[in-house]
Amino acid sequence: MSRFARTEEQPALAAAARQAARVALRWISDPGGAEELTHAELLDQAARAAAALERLGVRAGDRVAVHLPLVPESVIVTLACGRLDAVRSSIPVGVPAQQLRERVRELGAAVLITADAEQRGGEVQPLKPVVDRALAGGGCPDVRNVLVVHRAPRPVSWTPGRDLWWHEALG
Repeated sequence: MSRFARTEEQPALAAAARQAARVALRWISDPGGAEELTHAELLDQAARAAAALERLGVRAGDRVAVHLPLVPESVIVTLACGRLDAVRSSIPVGVPAQQLRERVRELGAAVLITADAEQRGGEVQPLKPVVDRALAGGGCPDVRNVLVVHRAPRPVSWTPGRDLWWHEALG
């Protein structure tokens, strides 16, 4: 804080600093893990995600297809799309590849965000292979990039030039 800050600004600045340090998002995973993000961390990640989407060509009014389980990145994508004035469209996890293909094609999304897998009932359920089947053979010609959130320690099929790791894109 500047030593020249006016006296009435000091309480507002202190309140903003306290708010930034408070937990904004607490996520508890299926096998008992947990993640917490403060307001400041959540806003920082949303800004980084918005910048990554912008680098991928997402602009105001564009649609971003989101095929994520209930993970913190889902909230971050929502905030990032809001920053860009892009439309976030959720596609439920668990839909078959054919339905995923139809939904993405209807949306005209150029970017699809998914996870490599999710933990459900103590078991790892792969998600990326479903996305690969949906996009195979030019089924969704508008999709230029697939951002993949890493959630499970297992091998992941990869299409060079199209697929990008979420954490690297935000880097």
